Amino acid sequence: MQKLTLRVILAFLAVYLFWGGTYVAIKLGLESFPPMLLAGTRHFTAGIFMLSVALFRKDAFPKAKEMMFSALIGLMMLLIGNGLVTLTEQTVPSSIVSLLIGAVPLWIIILNWSFGDKKRPTIYHLLGVTLGLIGIAFLVFQSQQDGITHFDPLGIFLILVAAISWAAGSLVSRYAPIPKSPYMNLSFQMLSGGFALFIASFIRQEWVGFDVMKVTSNAWISLGYLIFFGSILGYSAYIWLLRNVNPTWVSTYAFVNPVVAVFLGWLLAKESLSINALIAAAIIIISIVFMTFPFKKKAYSLK
Repeated sequence: MQKLTLRVILAFLAVYLFWGGTYVAIKLGLESFPPMLLAGTRHFTAGIFMLSVALFRKDAFPKAKEMMFSALIGLMMLLIGNGLVTLTEQTVPSSIVSLLIGAVPLWIIILNWSFGDKKRPTIYHLLGVTLGLIGIAFLVFQSQQDGITHFDPLGIFLILVAAISWAAGSLVSRYAPIPKSPYMNLSFQMLSGGFALFIASFIRQEWVGFDVMKVTSNAWISLGYLIFFGSILGYSAYIWLLRNVNPTWVSTYAFVNPVVAVFLGWLLAKESLSINALIAAAIIIISIVFMTFPFKKKAYSLK
């Protein structure tokens, strides 16, 4: 069992709180920015910052193989993971998107069992994932007023691809030979993912009709939040945790972020906080206990 040092606790808080806040920031940013351009600007700018820090510190330049793996992680997590979700939210109900992305912990457990440290997931891990998905279901469906009228089969498939790609990229980040300098590692991930998102934005012709002079102050503030708190702090903390903590623990962010977003909406935007949201929060807290508490695995490991 990993020790809950102050550094680990602060890293979890960064992933839980800062990424929870990105829901509101992205919503405000999309009022002025096209989706792929917003995401690309966020990650590419953060990548330049990380590279500048690495060069200032005179960190050793990584080997070609290490750069390749860092770039691959960036493509898997930032281009495919974030990019596909952004696209499919136009045709798939947000509740279904939340539920499918909420299954990332399950994919991490399965992939880690198959290709990572080969440790069998315990019944408590699977119970935790199940409770987490139930909690998200309470959370997302309580806000649905019009109901779900249709499913886009291609969109559902792309979301599954995005979730699996994010989970796989997370495990590659844990086990692959990456640059020893965390700043070099993160810079290559963010620069490759951000540049690929710019290409996707160009292919989708998002530049057509976009006027930078019409970007609102709220959108600029949101972009700043996404760059500093979402990428530089939040994403960096996530990648660090993957190298130092059980990936199953780290995957609990997928359950916590929607809860944080709901409470921030209540606290900052004066949105209503329903009883279902409180029930969901309680269920998700219980699910995290099952996924992280060191229950005895001897008698309960999956065979």
